Amino acid sequence: MKYIFKMLLVIMSFSAIALDIDIYKKIKNNIDSILLQVGEWRDIGPFRGGRSTTATGLTGNDQIYYMGTTGGGLWKTHDAGLSWKNVSDGFFATGSVGAVSVSESNNNIVVVGMGESPVRGVMTSSGDGVYKSVDAGETWEHIGLDGTKHISQVRIHPNNPDIMFVSAQGSPYVDTQDRGVYRTTDGVKNRKKDLLYTVKSELNIEKVLFVDASSGAIDLAMDYTNPRILYAAFWDHQRLPWYVRSGGKGSGIWKSVDGGDTWKRLQNGLPNSLMGKIGVTVSRANPKLLYAIIESDEGGLYKSQDGGESWRLVNDERVLRARSWYYMHIYADPSDENIVYVLNAPMMKSIDGGKTFTNIPVPHGDNHYLWINPDNSDIMINSNDGGANISFNGGKSWSTQKNQPTSQFYRVNVDNRFPYWVYGGQQDNSSVAIKSSTFSNGISWKDWIAGVGGCETAYVAFDKNNPVLMYAGCYQGIITEYNLNLDNSKNIMAYPAMGLGEPSDEQKYRFNWNAPIIVSMHNPDVIYHAANKLLRTNDRGITWEEISPDLTKNKKENLGTGGGPITNEGAGGEVYHTIYYV
Repeated sequence: MKYIFKMLLVIMSFSAIALDIDIYKKIKNNIDSILLQVGEWRDIGPFRGGRSTTATGLTGNDQIYYMGTTGGGLWKTHDAGLSWKNVSDGFFATGSVGAVSVSESNNNIVVVGMGESPVRGVMTSSGDGVYKSVDAGETWEHIGLDGTKHISQVRIHPNNPDIMFVSAQGSPYVDTQDRGVYRTTDGVKNRKKDLLYTVKSELNIEKVLFVDASSGAIDLAMDYTNPRILYAAFWDHQRLPWYVRSGGKGSGIWKSVDGGDTWKRLQNGLPNSLMGKIGVTVSRANPKLLYAIIESDEGGLYKSQDGGESWRLVNDERVLRARSWYYMHIYADPSDENIVYVLNAPMMKSIDGGKTFTNIPVPHGDNHYLWINPDNSDIMINSNDGGANISFNGGKSWSTQKNQPTSQFYRVNVDNRFPYWVYGGQQDNSSVAIKSSTFSNGISWKDWIAGVGGCETAYVAFDKNNPVLMYAGCYQGIITEYNLNLDNSKNIMAYPAMGLGEPSDEQKYRFNWNAPIIVSMHNPDVIYHAANKLLRTNDRGITWEEISPDLTKNKKENLGTGGGPITNEGAGGEVYHTIYYV
């Protein structure tokens, strides 16, 4: 059927001059819409994980786990990570998961908060509130908090699943009242149908802690030996296109001893200087023991042994709080009060109460979440920028991430081969070239190349008729030429200097995180690369020339450091006044 429509479109194209142009456009648009309905999407890969910032296991079954992804919804495994299945498609209206929690007293109850918590300047999607399942993820109901945008934690009472708390981070861009700690004590009420969800439920839900319009609840810890005791960490922050502000008067730690009815701010022993992002955890092995990782000029790992009444700094190593807006995740071992994990680019473990740390090898860097089985601390699931992985031996070995089709791509490009290949850069992974189809049973790992130059943010450009030389980019203006025949790449940066952490107004060129690259369709030796000026090479990157003036507004107030007032953002994602597309 679709081939008939295509033929009709060709005939119409030749006959367009004989038709009224408006009639022609209407018919063409109708045919285009029919073609989209007839066509089918298929997953061509690569079959490897993308970013995940939350995951959880079950207390009643060490084979079942849930993984929340930042673009692909919620996934579930019944075999400890050997295979994963999406359980949110058709139910969730948004794809970014910020938190997932399973009731310890009834494993059929699963609650998901939408909108990833470590908000990036790129590749971040907002959420639409909270979803709940009472049949272990088979079906879902939307239960409210639509305006919270980003949810950092969901905590369910260990004995009464009708009682739960949600920490809402809120919008990273503007002040909003839709932040803070929310509580429900009576489960779902007033089910009704609407146009968007098959069933929409309304919770009798109340906001029990609000600090101010720019400070969101970034972490929430529950004392599971006495669930009326909670600790909430708040983060005063804002994301601008050119700057990430992390820190303000609203950042701090609050405690409730009456199930959220009243709250007290904890201050004794915590930094006197400005605080930014904070992670907090309470030990099940000793509920008087708390750990907090704090962004501050006096920051680091803080410890309390009296339920938060007093604190002391036990470790100020920079690696524990590097790139604070993206990390600051901390987890106490449920069975040993001296063991604590801090998740950053590496995953780090201390066995002496936080005095010293060693790195735990994981399948991928940029770690964001750790669930530890309260009945057996050797069993855990870790979420990171490469997906989620499960361990049964305390992190000595992990399940694979090569079975999670959740990767995020910035750009894609195709060549003219048959079958054609698809090229692009996967967030926090590598550039990729992969066949669109094969003559064997599916597209497997042998049918793609992981790394054709550049890095995660790559545009990949080439001569479409002869894609042997590929030009791929990376942040800070990195660009390489990859030779397919030699399986080798070389750096051809226009100005070979890395400006990580440097103010953007002191850099020779300002490159977008995802800087455009084009190979000329007329001469494949000519490559264009966009910074704040358009650059061109006629000799495959040996020499470059500026062929335009600064094409941006170049406003001084939008230039400078990428973050503050405590921590500068050094990766280059906040470089502003750049050419975004060519």
